[in-house]
Amino acid sequence: MGSYTILTVLGARPQFVKAAAVSRQLQQFNIPEVIVHTGQHFDDNMSDVFFREMSIPMPAYNLNINSLSHGAMTGRMLEQVEDIILKENPAAVMVYGDTNSTLAGALAAVKLHVRVVHVEAGLRSFNMAMPEEVNRILTDRISNLLFCPTDMAVANLKTEGFDGIRAQVVKSGDVMQDAAYFYLNKAQATSKIIETLKLHADYVLATIHRQENTDNPVILKRIVDGLNRINRDVRVVVPLHPRTRKIFGVSGIGPEFTIIDPVGYYDMLMLISNCKLVMTDSGGLQKEAFFFRKHCITLREQTEWVELVEHGFNRLAAANADVIYSAYLEMANKKSNFKIDLYGNGKASERIAAYLKAWI
Repeated sequence: MGSYTILTVLGARPQFVKAAAVSRQLQQFNIPEVIVHTGQHFDDNMSDVFFREMSIPMPAYNLNINSLSHGAMTGRMLEQVEDIILKENPAAVMVYGDTNSTLAGALAAVKLHVRVVHVEAGLRSFNMAMPEEVNRILTDRISNLLFCPTDMAVANLKTEGFDGIRAQVVKSGDVMQDAAYFYLNKAQATSKIIETLKLHADYVLATIHRQENTDNPVILKRIVDGLNRINRDVRVVVPLHPRTRKIFGVSGIGPEFTIIDPVGYYDMLMLISNCKLVMTDSGGLQKEAFFFRKHCITLREQTEWVELVEHGFNRLAAANADVIYSAYLEMANKKSNFKIDLYGNGKASERIAAYLKAWI
């Protein structure tokens, strides 16, 4: 392909949505791109239709690597991405976020002396028990160009000594905001979920998916108890993975709220933009709540998005039913100024493409 090509390595559905925003700008700046899908998050909906409907460039490679242990998955990806880099000879390899695909793509590149670009660099939860934290720290350290979504992400890298490392740190803003704004119109035109679920009155949107919450029945019960209590005041809607539903049945946990099957990106945008409040253990959903001017309660003990907590848009509630309910009472009718620019106001992808054009 030659020395001006960007090889983008992706493995999870959210990464494709984020990369779509950047890919559109790469095209605007006439930067060639080759996309590799590792297959890390296997999804039946990840078909040609998904890419067409989302205006996402089709991957040139699909490695179909999934359902393995962390080590086996990362090792197999490393081996196959290395072969692709040798074949394509890109100017740089670009990775997103903190998945095994992120680390594998970065490792394959640096071992072949190909420059690494990390989008969503500098994020820290300071919890090394999370595989994502390990992936993001290692990827940052071997990257040549680090696009940080926030001031805090830049500060984290500075604290870790990146001023003394031969790498360029750039505050780009958050490409997730670009994607959310771009796709909202499409969601409004195509999604029927509000009508289907008859969600025309106030409701709380909640999600529970992190293993630290779902794999421990004691913790999961505390969260469910908190959501049940809120559900007596206002309807709580929870898109839930079948695996977590099974845990409910096996452990005897009794949800009283509305459980629905996992939804696509368009439906989720509509659920967020129309709800009263968001409650989640998802990092991405915390930000999307802010993008659509909704307060959020995070069902974790820490968050990478500390600026949301510092400015009062987000409240940490961990897994305590009483704290979850009191956080709901505090946040449900809170008034905040959402006009503050925390994530780039939808211009992050353009900044990234412009910087890459000069850099490569």
